[in-house]
Amino acid sequence: MNTYLTVKWLHIMSSVLLVGTGLGSAFYLFFANRSGDISTQAHVARLAVRADWWFTTPTVIFQPISGLLLAHWAGWPLTTPWLLVSLLLYGLAGLCWLPVVWLQLRMAAMARQAQLLHTELPPLYWRYARYWEWLGYPAFAAMPAIFFLMVVKPG
Repeated sequence: MNTYLTVKWLHIMSSVLLVGTGLGSAFYLFFANRSGDISTQAHVARLAVRADWWFTTPTVIFQPISGLLLAHWAGWPLTTPWLLVSLLLYGLAGLCWLPVVWLQLRMAAMARQAQLLHTELPPLYWRYARYWEWLGYPAFAAMPAIFFLMVVKPG
């Protein structure tokens, strides 16, 4: 197998890991927040943070490196419309994801504190949960659009 195909396979696999981990973490934290069980919220928020560090962060870094390398090897200029839009959508997803990481860290700490002290979650937790959710929608909407552009490569 040649280097191009190896990098392409790694690029595809890392995109699956990126989107799958993000969607899975978001799904579980979204529903944990609706459970009313602070122990569940603390546990799931901690795991969502861990998943972001272990899986999402490396793939977020690898995706543009491998994608730009593949585009270069394939002879696609960065001004190619589908590639440029893909990069802009990826940037949008990244701009949403960075505050989400910070929010998750804060939410996990607040949930853990409430669990340890046997108190209710503070109103700030719920405000952060709303921001976290709102930022997730455009980030996740960008990903299938990027997949479409990468596969179809419209003129």
